[in-house]
Amino acid sequence: PKEGARGVLKPANEAELAAAVAGAAGPMRIVGGGTRPIGRPIDGTVLSVAGLSGISLYDPGSLTLVVQAGTPLSAVEAALAEEGQRLPFEPMDHRGLLGTTGTPTIGAVAAMNNAGPRRIQAGAARDYMLGVRFVDGRGTVIKNGGRVMKNVTGYDLVKLLAGSYGTLGVITEVAFKVLPEVEAAASLTIAGLDDAAAITALSTALGSPFDVTGAAHDPRDQRTQVRIEGFMASVAHRAEKLSDLLGVYGAVCVETDLETVRETWAKIRDVDAFADSPGDVWRISVKPGDAPALTARMRDAQVIYDWGGGLIWALAPRGTDLRGQIGTFRGHATLIRADKDTHTNRPVFHPELNAIAALSAGLRKKFDPRGILNPGLMGSP
Repeated sequence: PKEGARGVLKPANEAELAAAVAGAAGPMRIVGGGTRPIGRPIDGTVLSVAGLSGISLYDPGSLTLVVQAGTPLSAVEAALAEEGQRLPFEPMDHRGLLGTTGTPTIGAVAAMNNAGPRRIQAGAARDYMLGVRFVDGRGTVIKNGGRVMKNVTGYDLVKLLAGSYGTLGVITEVAFKVLPEVEAAASLTIAGLDDAAAITALSTALGSPFDVTGAAHDPRDQRTQVRIEGFMASVAHRAEKLSDLLGVYGAVCVETDLETVRETWAKIRDVDAFADSPGDVWRISVKPGDAPALTARMRDAQVIYDWGGGLIWALAPRGTDLRGQIGTFRGHATLIRADKDTHTNRPVFHPELNAIAALSAGLRKKFDPRGILNPGLMGSP
């Protein structure tokens, strides 16, 4: 593989990437566009998949897309938009929040199981990954899955690779199921609710038959927002019915301009409110009903709720041990943004139970026996 700027290995194809891994003499830090440096810092050779770019197959009629891992996410979305289609899981763009530059890649979306506000209705990236090709720690190319949804027999490596952050293998190609783009959308807003009342209102919306695709609350300005999407007539009908249902919690303001709704929810998706604010950013997954009591334990932290309260974004002063403040809870807290010292000295990902940690270690040993692929990225200091 060719050596790019600052000693970065940038193979041009899967064979070169496999050769680079097979010949590696030490740890490798796997990167795509370099826009999502989440996890403990890794001291090793940088291996970029950015050279593996391009759409291998796109069949709009069968809602199937096969794409190389280094392909820019923007290129994927543009190709889908030309056919009136989209990625169902609304992947987050971390650049604003993390202060990074570069181009997000589709392989990183798969490797971190990325998803935005629509997850409550559509699921995450792994739910639409039909197949995957990857290079394991030995330099062996492995293929799993295909181009259609089917019952899984044997190991479901597609799901295993999603969310593994490059610690089990370097993804080289992914097959996705895609969906038609929405024709219309509406965003319903209620002002003035405290956290507990807002979560109750969001739960009411999510429990309704009106197919909610976004449910968020920002305590800083006490704005509670619900999104619905679909065909124009359906959205109009559901917006009216949902406004009546939520009217018991306060006056409901309805926005139906499609571009305005998209801009609003893109900011929620990307946690735009914390982008330029100093401090550490945590991502906490929890049972929605537990969210208000959980955030009440935090000191000096600002929060934003997504997924009906199931996802909490918290902005805390630099170096805050937010897990320590929260204590034991059913869920997990991930340190998304912090300085290098904090990332190095505090577990970035929530510590696993002993049995799960043993299983994870066993999988890493199986797929990466030399321990060279993003070693320690998901571990503890």
